[in-house]
Amino acid sequence: QVQLVESGGGLVQAGGSLRLSCAASGMFFSINAMGWYRQAPGKQRELVATITSGTNGGSTNYADSVKGRFTISRDNAKNTVYLQMNSLKPEDTAVYYCNADLILPSLVYWGQGTQVTVSS
Repeated sequence: QVQLVESGGGLVQAGGSLRLSCAASGMFFSINAMGWYRQAPGKQRELVATITSGTNGGSTNYADSVKGRFTISRDNAKNTVYLQMNSLKPEDTAVYYCNADLILPSLVYWGQGTQVTVSS
């Protein structure tokens, strides 16, 4: 009923930048928060960044490993969240997953993921 579609992944050299986007569509009343997680081969999924859907850009939360390099933002009218990734490092290589915390229904949905590969 609800679908999250990620885009913007790809291959980039260390020090480069990528911008990910995730659009939510389907039947729901509102979105409480959206975020990005990532999973590298052989590792557990980890939080990258989250953002609420409030006014003035919402409130944000970042993993320590990406603070100062990544910026999360959203467009409430489009039900879309973005992740601007700068100064990318090889250790950022992972599949990045979008998620959305929905209201009515109160459920969490996940996207299929988009591959980000950073070469050294």
